[in-house]
Amino acid sequence: METKKKPKKVFVQGAISPEKIATSIAHHQVKTNIGAHDIFLGQVRADEIDGKVVQGIDYSAYEEMAEQKFHEIREAAFEKFDLTCMHIYHSLGPVKAGEICLFVFTSSKHRAMAMDACRFLVEEIKANVPVFGKEIFEDESYQWKVNS
Repeated sequence: METKKKPKKVFVQGAISPEKIATSIAHHQVKTNIGAHDIFLGQVRADEIDGKVVQGIDYSAYEEMAEQKFHEIREAAFEKFDLTCMHIYHSLGPVKAGEICLFVFTSSKHRAMAMDACRFLVEEIKANVPVFGKEIFEDESYQWKVNS
């Protein structure tokens, strides 16, 4: 009897802390079948738009739909790549310029697989997960961010 994997929680409130990233890496030292990790860190940029500087992004999502999409992308990556493990975290709520909003961490026996999987995951997340960012400016005005 096949058991259906339960979607993992991806969203964290606010920025993803350097401590969370470091702890995640440290927990893998006991997994001696891993030969390589690849990490993508998405950081909020202080872009200048029409003379105003982005101070941060306020992320929102249709959480249930987004968690399901994250799950589908994870499963596709496990099918496509020979991974030992994978972690994905995305911010919800306000994240200041300079802070981390997306953390993708892949592990496998060999570097090429970890690197290819990490790129695949990031591109799929950006293209297909219903997460929305509202760019907040100094004067508290905002505009919806368009992924590029």
